[in-house]
Amino acid sequence: MTPDRHALPSANDPTRAFVRRDRPAGPTRRRALRTRVAAIVVAGLSVIGAGSVNAAAATAESAPPTPTLAWAPCAQDATFECANAAVPLDYRDPRGRTLTLAVIRHRAADPSRRLGTLVMQPGGPGNSGVDFVRGNHAALPAELRDRFDVFGFDARGIGRSAPYECWDDVRYAQEIGASPGHPGPDAYRRAVTTARDFDAACAAKAGDVLPFMGTDYVARDLDLLRQALGERRLSFYGRSFGSFVGTVYADRYPGRVRAMVLDGGYDPVRYANRPYEYDRPQYLALDGAMGRFLDWCSADPTGCGFGGGDARGAFDRLVSELDARPVVTPSGALANGYTLVYRLMFNINEGKAIWPAFGAALRQAELRDGTAFLLRPPSPASFDFLTANIAVECVDRVYPKDPGRLERNVRANVRDAPLLGPAIGFGPPTYDHNHAPACVQWTGERVSRHQGSYRAWGSAPILVLGTTGDPDTPYRDAVALADRLDNSRLLTFRAEGHTAFGRSACAKAAATAYLTDLDLPPRGTVCADEVDPTAAAAPRAERAAGPGRDEGFDRIG
Repeated sequence: MTPDRHALPSANDPTRAFVRRDRPAGPTRRRALRTRVAAIVVAGLSVIGAGSVNAAAATAESAPPTPTLAWAPCAQDATFECANAAVPLDYRDPRGRTLTLAVIRHRAADPSRRLGTLVMQPGGPGNSGVDFVRGNHAALPAELRDRFDVFGFDARGIGRSAPYECWDDVRYAQEIGASPGHPGPDAYRRAVTTARDFDAACAAKAGDVLPFMGTDYVARDLDLLRQALGERRLSFYGRSFGSFVGTVYADRYPGRVRAMVLDGGYDPVRYANRPYEYDRPQYLALDGAMGRFLDWCSADPTGCGFGGGDARGAFDRLVSELDARPVVTPSGALANGYTLVYRLMFNINEGKAIWPAFGAALRQAELRDGTAFLLRPPSPASFDFLTANIAVECVDRVYPKDPGRLERNVRANVRDAPLLGPAIGFGPPTYDHNHAPACVQWTGERVSRHQGSYRAWGSAPILVLGTTGDPDTPYRDAVALADRLDNSRLLTFRAEGHTAFGRSACAKAAATAYLTDLDLPPRGTVCADEVDPTAAAAPRAERAAGPGRDEGFDRIG
């Protein structure tokens, strides 16, 4: 409460005795009064000062120690440096139990022009930030490589940073292998039961650490890493879920942001607090992207090579045929209709550049060619990614504990997204928009869930990139994020596919200019430089879709 400067002192106020309103004070009395008041003020300030020193000492004592980074050449590639960073497991006990984060950096190529460190945060949750930097550094614009140390880390519980397990690989493979592309009438019941089993495995194997895997604690880790790197303020690029990490960081530490680019932004309020409202547009965006691809196939059967002019009908028949007669893949595993839908869910993120490769792979599947990349079953590395994806989101997000509402929402979503929705929505816990059955039944604490406004009041400008045909983070989310943030600028990429930086020279140039020179693109900037599918180079499509491309590897260019 702000004190009233005009109010009389209370009876308990120690200065009250020196305020005499019944008679005027003479010169001697005034000098004595000033002396006594000054003595009390000095004494009071001494007490306050002592209290401030004690409070500061207590704060320093309770603050987590800044990690020490002992850099050494990385074993996989000595042009990068690797280290480990110790951070608190639970920030309520900042000097208690710790966990170790794996970190990586590549030094600026032009030290004389160095601006500092650029943190690159991948999507997921579940992707490795170490692999993200290692796999993408060479493709970054020269201006970023020249002027920044490029830095990444595996977030807590992910990759090399104290990973955990729920289902083991055998159980996960069994559940996915038993899931059809066209689910039967008992599919909803099975989805709920399977999700409950997954949750129970998480509680049994990792229940002591899962409460601390949420994004608020990742943001706190990031700020400790900023301090360890000697950076006064943060320069940051976040892709997909990395945009949510950046949003939480900016909301928690707005004054510590130098420049931030959020690519494929999340609507943070709907994501965290109204998750059914967040999931439904993702179902529709994914199915919409698949539908536009199939419509292109129907309109250009020669360019696509699949469907003979009725690609939607051909796709439906193919899923049913694979369910009835799974194909043996080179690994010996069977691929059914679910395998096909699962692969499409991730690879459609590449946009129009991959459409010709999609057509060719669907034709291979029709011919029962098990080498088609769309028939590759998930790998154990995929299961690690999916486990973190589910667990982090169930900590970050709060679904209503109402089984009737769960059923209504899941059934409505799979009904209105008929191409890919039924297999994903009624399948085992895997990715993003099918997490409701698991998260509704989640029993763990949410200690590390962010509770802020997501406005990042007073931050430096934040550049949000949104792609109009994004199947993974719908464009409306980028618009909502830009509207939510206190100080933001939205750039639109008019295209198919997930995120903009790695697929648009226009968006890449704008983001680079902001990160280096703090020059924002003009308001209302729209980039429209996506490659047409008929002109898409086959090598690019094959590179995106080949054996190195998996849901656990987040590529930006």
